[in-house]
Amino acid sequence: MLDLRKPLAIFDLETTGVNLSTDRIVEIAVVKLLPDGKREVFERRVNPEMPIPAAATAVHGISDEDVKGQPTFKQIAHELIQFIDKADLGGYNSNRFDIPVLMEELLRAGKTLDMKGRQLIDVQRIFHTMEQRTLAAAMKFYCNRELENAHSALADADATLDILLKQVERYPQLGNTIESVYKIAGEDNLVDFARRLVIENGVVVFNFGKYKGQSVADVLKREPQYYDWMMKGDFPLHTKQKLTEILNQTLLRKS
Repeated sequence: MLDLRKPLAIFDLETTGVNLSTDRIVEIAVVKLLPDGKREVFERRVNPEMPIPAAATAVHGISDEDVKGQPTFKQIAHELIQFIDKADLGGYNSNRFDIPVLMEELLRAGKTLDMKGRQLIDVQRIFHTMEQRTLAAAMKFYCNRELENAHSALADADATLDILLKQVERYPQLGNTIESVYKIAGEDNLVDFARRLVIENGVVVFNFGKYKGQSVADVLKREPQYYDWMMKGDFPLHTKQKLTEILNQTLLRKS
């Protein structure tokens, strides 16, 4: 059993697609595990304010008609932030998809989620480190049961939490605290959730393009137009936010 010092919020998103910059949430579910072992649930359908592509509906079964009349993300953002307040966050492939998408939606809504002090536990990362499987296979492997209602946000989030608890039982090396799990499955080199910027040897560097591996601060100093290009480009808002923070820090050091 996990020894929690604060709540752990496991969440799952269903979206209009997989583009971090342009796609939107159509359903969100959060299963929050409290230190006393109780679970609380937050589940909402969301009007993405854009058509849901047929390819996305084929995956999660949510159509335009299903979200007609549902609140927009902006309308539920405050309630969601309150629900996950001070909780560590987790999910299945959440570091690469769910958290980046969530951050983009929050920024569009004019909201921010303080990530300081939060541990991010990606159950897929544990699974791939230990066994190399998928979510449905993880449910069968760890819990010995089939994943029913796959691609329903609540079913997937609930299954992910069950898998994490079984992983803690199965792998003593994970320990039974969020901190000990994070030491094995966490990622300390993240700057933006889209991974356009990462930390290498203590320095924030670009993780794409012609300047991959080069210091972001150094590039911005010698080629400030690269900042303008990125800000006008099809990059996630969170990437642009972090890039601006680095630019401002660079300017302060120069003054």
